[in-house]
Amino acid sequence: MVDIIGVRFKAGGKVYYFAPNDIQVKTGDQVITETARGLECGEVIIANKKVPKSDISAPLKNVVRIATKDDLRIAAANRKKEEKAAAVCEEKIALRGLDMQLVDVECTFDNSKLLFYFTAENRVDFRELVKDLAAVFRTRIELRQIGVRDKAKMLGGIGICGREFCCKGYLADFQPVSIKMAKEQGLSLNPSKISGCCGRLMCCLKHEQNAYEELLKITPKNGAIVALADGTKGKVVETNPLTGVLKVLTEQSEVPVKTTRDDVTVLKDSRIKVNHEELKALRELEGQ
Repeated sequence: MVDIIGVRFKAGGKVYYFAPNDIQVKTGDQVITETARGLECGEVIIANKKVPKSDISAPLKNVVRIATKDDLRIAAANRKKEEKAAAVCEEKIALRGLDMQLVDVECTFDNSKLLFYFTAENRVDFRELVKDLAAVFRTRIELRQIGVRDKAKMLGGIGICGREFCCKGYLADFQPVSIKMAKEQGLSLNPSKISGCCGRLMCCLKHEQNAYEELLKITPKNGAIVALADGTKGKVVETNPLTGVLKVLTEQSEVPVKTTRDDVTVLKDSRIKVNHEELKALRELEGQ
């Protein structure tokens, strides 16, 4: 077992493990840690605990100290510098006529670097922009192009469910989401119904997929041939995996019979398929 604490550097960001170095912290504390880009100030999300050594993928960097008042003043000053840098960068982008949109700015704790995150439809030649920014701020400048999902995570917002974006609120990493998941969950393959504000498939499709996969193992699918309790054969035309309710069309009736999965015997099950044209039309929704 290894002693660790978990630290997050941005709201909704990934939680990183650090060696506590005999420092006792509690959740919510601000700490100064060693990172690949120098000292950084972050919030403790996981207080001192032991985890299996197999959970650690690389040698842990150390916690240097619990943040002092001076450290917190530096962090606050950096936030103000980020706001100024964003305004200057927007001005320079407009002046250069670059086809890019600034999303966020980060200033490292030791002021050694400013990172500018942006989105763009195509590759952007920002070499002159870097020179402009370096002349103003007299520090190392780095520009990083990000995808629309990363943009949504950084900016945040309210989803169609009325709650904060999952990616901003608590998802540390994006999980792959596919059109097949939407199909298996019985959702309309209408881009406006299954995509989030980022224009990509909603992250919550992944949250519910495991439950649907288990239910689909015991629920006849649309197109399945089943036998009702009285022995009548029919074809499943509508199904609800969550409730187990089915509608079965028999030869004896033009109106589907309502029943449940427990009251039928599956003679020949069907498959849930996404045809080539649907995939082609919606493939962009699966992107990053």
